[in-house]
Amino acid sequence: KKFWGETREEAGDLFLNFDSKGARVGKVKSSRWPQFPRERRTRCFLRPRWAVGPSCRMLFVDDVLPGAGVDSLWRKPQESCFESKSSQTAPVSVAETAVQVCCTTDRGTQTDQNKIQALDLQLVTPLHHPGLEKFLHGVEGLVIRELNKNWKSHAFEGFEVNWSEQNRTVSCVYRLQYFEALEQKLQVTGVSWNSTGSVVACSYGRFDHGDWSIEKSFVCTWNLDRRGLNPEYPDVVLDVPSSVTCLAFHPSQPSLLAGGLYSGEVLVWDTSRTDDALISRTGMTNDSHVDAVYQVNWLSDPSRSYNFQLLSVSTDGKILVWQLEGEGHLTLVNGFALIAQQIPRNTKVNKHSKGDAALGVTSLSTSKFDSSLFIVGTEGGHVLKCSASVEKTALSKDSCSVLLKAPAQFTYFPHGGPVHCVDCSPFHRNLFLSAGTDGHTHLYSMLQARPLLSLQLSHKYLFSVRWSPVRPLLFAAASGEGEVLLFDLGKSSQQPAVSIQQNQEQRPVYCLEFNKKQTHLLAAGDASGMVKIWQLSSEFTEEGPREMRHLEQLANEVID
Repeated sequence: KKFWGETREEAGDLFLNFDSKGARVGKVKSSRWPQFPRERRTRCFLRPRWAVGPSCRMLFVDDVLPGAGVDSLWRKPQESCFESKSSQTAPVSVAETAVQVCCTTDRGTQTDQNKIQALDLQLVTPLHHPGLEKFLHGVEGLVIRELNKNWKSHAFEGFEVNWSEQNRTVSCVYRLQYFEALEQKLQVTGVSWNSTGSVVACSYGRFDHGDWSIEKSFVCTWNLDRRGLNPEYPDVVLDVPSSVTCLAFHPSQPSLLAGGLYSGEVLVWDTSRTDDALISRTGMTNDSHVDAVYQVNWLSDPSRSYNFQLLSVSTDGKILVWQLEGEGHLTLVNGFALIAQQIPRNTKVNKHSKGDAALGVTSLSTSKFDSSLFIVGTEGGHVLKCSASVEKTALSKDSCSVLLKAPAQFTYFPHGGPVHCVDCSPFHRNLFLSAGTDGHTHLYSMLQARPLLSLQLSHKYLFSVRWSPVRPLLFAAASGEGEVLLFDLGKSSQQPAVSIQQNQEQRPVYCLEFNKKQTHLLAAGDASGMVKIWQLSSEFTEEGPREMRHLEQLANEVID
């Protein structure tokens, strides 16, 4: 920086110098400035405050010099490397040409007119047989009367001609099994078809011996309509910590499946789930069963017609109704208890238990015509008609969150042992079947205590009986001798129409179920762990012309 003195003319030519005390030492030419010591020059610049007073007044001026720039030596050669070029293809030639055939020809054909000359019967020599004419006049009245009688007859009412080829055999179309269940020697304890009729489910457990409560079991399903079906490996396998004793698919939702356990629990699975199929359970609470659950049924909710409730029966004597609300838990909404003291005592029925003991329930069937009416079979051989609309309180010692009621209304003639199955007719409101360990199947009318028919089908136990969903007079029974028996009451009330051997070892058949959608299929599970799907012949799947009339006559019979 430059320093100006008192006179401007000196400012451009002189530099002022000061000593360490701030005294001026003289004027120095710019050319002599480098001769001064460095510390004196430094003091002049760093401590200008020493130059004080009127004789040493100076001004400092800031001077901004233009910035220095350096041109790039790299960018220019790079820019010079880029060039713009353009190209174009040669012109594309386009030509249009018209073509036309040389000549066209049309041809037409027509058959000759069919000229049929009417026969002149008058030209033909007339036939004259006096005996024939006399005979036709004689039988004319008789023929007219018979034609009128046939016209008013109902002999062929409902008859339909079936032009398809008739299948007159019963054949096994599938043999379903699960290898892990076979290794544990588990038995098939229940079968059920889903609402579409394409999926069959079976439960594995044990009916003969063993500690069911700690033995692991399975629930398996097969889709029979799926390509690549493997009969020896199910589509869905559900592991269950306790033996499963019964199964029931939801009536309208094909993936919902309910099951009862030997431990007393009731579970609901959603088989469409791939991670965790279990969506709800009753748990082990005061509301749940304390003994094995032997049957589960889906019931329509009376308050909401589109909803369903789940009914379970157990040998603890209780019939419980559960509501599926959300996921995780089944809520008890209604309940019944069968107490020996509250069982009706009909005059012609002498077999009764005494006291306030509970009657173990082993089977139940709801009327297809009245959802509040159901038939119950018990361990003691009792067959009872019950009503869900009763208000009478049951004399039960069990504590539940709902008040248990006494549903029994009427007692039927008992079996000689535990009743394993009851089934109400889908075609008549008063008829139902029962099967028990005495080897007998009883056909009852709800209006009479004694059975209309009593058939001894086996010298061993009978474990299941089911009405056909399409034939009013047909039912099937599962025997302890390894047979599936088909009875046609329209043909014989004493002998089965056909006896199907389920297995060669004569292992008991524990369960069977007709397919309500594909009515020619019947599923049966046995003690060997095998589920067989039987294809029924057309004889057992097509209703006869007078079956309903025959069934009505059977129901109206009076037994003394």
